[in-house]
Amino acid sequence: MKNNSTNPFYLIPYYLWIVMFVIAPIALVVYFSFFDIAGNLTLDNYKNFFSSVYLRLTLSSFWYAFLITLISLLVAYPTAYWLTKTKHKNLWLLLIIIPSWINLLLKAYAFIGIFGLYGPANNLLASIGSERLQLLFTDFSFIFVSVYIFIPFMVLPIFNSLDRINPALIDASRDLGASSWTTFTRVIFPLAINGVKAGIQVVFIPALSLFVITRLIAGNKVITLGTAIEQQFLVTQNWGMGSTIAVFLILFMIIIMIATGEKGGTINGKIK
Repeated sequence: MKNNSTNPFYLIPYYLWIVMFVIAPIALVVYFSFFDIAGNLTLDNYKNFFSSVYLRLTLSSFWYAFLITLISLLVAYPTAYWLTKTKHKNLWLLLIIIPSWINLLLKAYAFIGIFGLYGPANNLLASIGSERLQLLFTDFSFIFVSVYIFIPFMVLPIFNSLDRINPALIDASRDLGASSWTTFTRVIFPLAINGVKAGIQVVFIPALSLFVITRLIAGNKVITLGTAIEQQFLVTQNWGMGSTIAVFLILFMIIIMIATGEKGGTINGKIK
């Protein structure tokens, strides 16, 4: 029987989707990046991006994205490893994922109440005799809330990779006299590295372009590439500069995806 699934006709909706919602928007962004605020064709936007202001902004965005990703990884990896050892791991995993279904604005406003001067966090400090602190509009609050939001997206791919590891490989490592640390570094971590890379992708890339949290939680004291794009489009109405920043953000995302892309995989616990 002829396999109709290989007929190119069935790929037409896929190609149309890619062209309309991926290629066309990126092409428009690149197109607008060559115009100044007056609508004149220019390369000044690209020259301005390499000025000290935007270079500092880019470095700041990468620094905050790095911190958010690192802290998320340090929390998510042991959490995912613990989940693989629990009896009701799917239930615990569901409880971790559920917060990601809540609207981002709702979570941000909830943390505004929690970190407020008379919120639960400051009430706890007051109960132990400490002075009330301005927790909102600080680097701490921005990183804390960002990590909270991204934790489920880091846990899930790492959990999937760890859960697929053949337990016989771990048992063999221990039977051969390897310590727990050696087993982790030479067996467990290498076999789960693709999950770590996937987690880094889904956390680091969105963290580069955060702007809602920077507004509500950091009070614009933290400026990222996403915040700069929003300001250029909505405040200064300089679509050209906003598009130029977006072009470089897309390039950064592509570089990160290539750097953290899977260079192999595992099948039944064996590296291929």
